[in-house]
Amino acid sequence: MFNTTEITSAEITSDNPIHQRLLLAYIAAAERVKGNLLEVGCGVGRGIEVLLQATNQYTAIDKNSALIDQLQNQYPTAQFLCQNIPPIQALKTNEYDWIVSFQVIEHIDNDELFVAELYRLLRKGGKVIITTPNRKLSLTRNPWHVREYTATELETLLKKYFPTVQTLGVQGNEKIKAYYDANKKAVERITKWDFLNLQYRLPRKWLQFPYDILNRLNRKGLQKKNTTLVDDITHQDYFITDQAEDSLDLFFIAEK
Repeated sequence: MFNTTEITSAEITSDNPIHQRLLLAYIAAAERVKGNLLEVGCGVGRGIEVLLQATNQYTAIDKNSALIDQLQNQYPTAQFLCQNIPPIQALKTNEYDWIVSFQVIEHIDNDELFVAELYRLLRKGGKVIITTPNRKLSLTRNPWHVREYTATELETLLKKYFPTVQTLGVQGNEKIKAYYDANKKAVERITKWDFLNLQYRLPRKWLQFPYDILNRLNRKGLQKKNTTLVDDITHQDYFITDQAEDSLDLFFIAEK
């Protein structure tokens, strides 16, 4: 999955609106976190520099060994672990003040075990920030995702383990809404040919390759059609809101 559209690149211009949206979560988290922090699913390391400046100790887990090796060389003061999760192995119970896990839970088969492990690793009073796409605003099935959540569904899951859950979301300004609307129309031009609704009927792994090709072509098409709209978006065009149900991404903070 290293070179798929699921790993949004900061270096591919057509990915810029999504990259900036994901970056905003890190910037918002950095305003809140402190102490000993664990990132579960650090991916390409999009927000590591931001988080390092806000915490005393940074540890990250990801399943991609090539990325982990690269990031360890790039950030020698941090600790990086390579493993498939859950469970989360070789980490102590009650160890972390904060955990962040951005755009990960939708990829996890056993999401209850995943949340239970996050709870286990936090100290009393520790907090976790989880982001994930809001299914309500998804334009099509993403076959890289095991599932997606509504705000109510994710809140219900987290409250099985965490006594306090704050329900927030990532939303955008008028520029972001214009991009979303243009993207929605472009996706609809593709999905209208899915007469048999195969995107929801076929096994998701069968759809990953064609989805990735069409998604890349669609992003490039949006950039070609309106370069200014795609290129000019920054993380400042996104913001955290308490209107989670209508947000692009869910942004939840749960306290142990």
